[in-house]
Order: sequence, then structure tokens, then C-alpha cells
Amino acid sequence: MGWIIALIVGGVAGWLASLVMNRDASMGIFWNIVVGCIGSVIGNLIAGPLLGISGSVQEFSIIGLVVAVIGAIVLLGVMNLIQRGRVR
Repeated sequence: MGWIIALIVGGVAGWLASLVMNRDASMGIFWNIVVGCIGSVIGNLIAGPLLGISGSVQEFSIIGLVVAVIGAIVLLGVMNLIQRGRVR
């Protein structure tokens, strides 16, 4: 049951991050889930040591969702920088 919640929360986090970064049109539901789940890991790596906050995608909480969205925004920002470098 935990992995189903992780997929749902990861998808929502990835979708919210893609809206913030204006990439929603280029991403489907699969990539929203992938970005949200990876973003949760990145968010926990950032927020854990710096702020002492940790959130789990497997157990739904607002803190976990916020941490996942912040991590997904960081991931999409890095992806934008990498893609911008390839075009030139």
C-alpha cells in the first residue's frame, strides 16, 4: 500500500513542480511521477541536514509533499540547465 501512496504523491509533486517551472505541456503523467519520486529523495537530502525536516512520500503528509515539490523543482531546474547547454 505504501508504494501506491508514493506513486500518487510523487505524481502530484511532479505535476506541481512542472507547473511552477512551466514544463507541464512537455511532461506526461509517467514523467511527473518519476520527477516527483526523485524530487522527494533530493528534497530530503536538502531539507534533512539543513533544516532538520524530513518527509516521506510513502506516508502522506503536507511536509512530505512540500519537501517533494521543492526537490522536484530543483531537479527540473538542473534538467533545464543541462538541456540549455545542449542546444548551444
